[in-house]
Order: sequence, then C-alpha cells, then structure tokens
Amino acid sequence: MASTATAHHSNTKRIWKVFVILSLITIVEVIFGIFKPDVLHFTHLVHLSLLNWIFILLTLWKAYYIMWAFMHLEGETAALRWSVVGILAFLIAYLVTLLLVEGAYIYDVFNHNSIYKWIF
Repeated sequence: MASTATAHHSNTKRIWKVFVILSLITIVEVIFGIFKPDVLHFTHLVHLSLLNWIFILLTLWKAYYIMWAFMHLEGETAALRWSVVGILAFLIAYLVTLLLVEGAYIYDVFNHNSIYKWIF
C-alpha cells in the first residue's frame, strides 16, 4: 500500500496578511469617519458626498477580499468566482441605489416644504 498522505503547510503568513489588509482598510474608514475632511464631505457626486462614496467603495473592497480569502475563491475557476462576486456586486449595487433614492426622497420631504409631509 502506498501512502497518500499530503504534506501539511501552515497558513499563518496568509492569515496575517489578510488581517493586516482588512485592518488597514478599517483604520482608514475609522479615520475618515472621525475627521470627515471638508474637501470630501462637502463635495458631491451623484447626490452623495465623496466621503460616502469612499466608504461604500472601501466596504465593497473589504467584502470582496473577505470572500476571496475566507471563502477560498482564489483557488476556484474564474467562472465560479464571477458567479459569486457578480451576483453579490449586483445585489449590493441594487441595495445601495434603493437606499440612496429612498433616502433622498425622505430627506426632501422632511427638509423642504413638501405637500407629502403629512404622510410621515
């Protein structure tokens, strides 16, 4: 009988790399959240401040990297990776769009003289 045992290798370096990357992204988000630079906070792009767009993009980057590292997508075929990431990217973009549209509507109702104020 031939032995079919495979050699075990440590993932310690990979775990620390993932930890450092996710920690750096989170630290950047926290620093932006605490200090809110005026140049980012008061500059608007598509009815949303650049600071909010940065938060959305950094959060999406973290979500992708978590899927890449912890769902082990880096070792899968490109078709499987895109089927997981593509669907999630579409659903997240759809959710963000709905939240921004509804949030803008509610903001307009409460902060302007709207005839729809009585609904809320």
